[in-house]
Amino acid sequence: MKTFELQAKSRTPNGTSKARAVRRNEMFPAVVYGHGMKPLAIEVPGKDFLKAIHTKAGANVLITLQVEGVKLAESTCRIKEIQMNPVTDKIDHIDFMVISLTEKITVKVPVVLLHIEEAPGIKEGGSLDLVHREIEVECLPTQIPEKIEIEAKEMKINDAVHVNELKLPSGVKCLIALEEVVLAIHPPREEEVKPAEEGAAAEPEVIEKGKKEKEGEEGAPAKAAPAAGKPAAPAAGKPAAAPAK
Repeated sequence: MKTFELQAKSRTPNGTSKARAVRRNEMFPAVVYGHGMKPLAIEVPGKDFLKAIHTKAGANVLITLQVEGVKLAESTCRIKEIQMNPVTDKIDHIDFMVISLTEKITVKVPVVLLHIEEAPGIKEGGSLDLVHREIEVECLPTQIPEKIEIEAKEMKINDAVHVNELKLPSGVKCLIALEEVVLAIHPPREEEVKPAEEGAAAEPEVIEKGKKEKEGEEGAPAKAAPAAGKPAAPAAGKPAAAPAK
């Protein structure tokens, strides 16, 4: 892996206000430490740093750090941490760790899927499950792979790729259990349909029946009124009234 040279300046860590002033000058406040070195507060050019992490190596890029006016015992560094501002989503602070090119380090390498859109399991509606987006490995700084590729073109539903099936470069040791699943294609999810509750279908009929019974008891139709000019029919058991003379 090639290294990226980065020029930096030492700074006096005077709190938040000083750090804001550094960022306003298009610089990122940072600190460099490790390998027996006392932590040193520095500032690095924002544009150059962004260019470094946008190489193929990404956040695993090796940086040759040159600090103005300071001679470092070891100048090769790796990015230990990038702190982001939760509001602006911009870089707030960077931690650089000094490393030796002859000592192994632990890093996380991104997983890249090849031809996943051509996989039969995906074409049949299978569900993609990428369990590990990064793989933790141990190796020399010069042996850090840019990515770990998985050929997924032939994967079917219920197929899986395990850690022990990954193709790693020579000298790179995986730190995840060999039996763990990295990638899998699951069967399509079926929508759950709840069965109708017993007697639910008959419920409208019961309601309708009850309604009719109610109508028979309380809502029976009224008797027709007598036609105009005709006396009303006598009530049962009573004689009709005599016509007026």
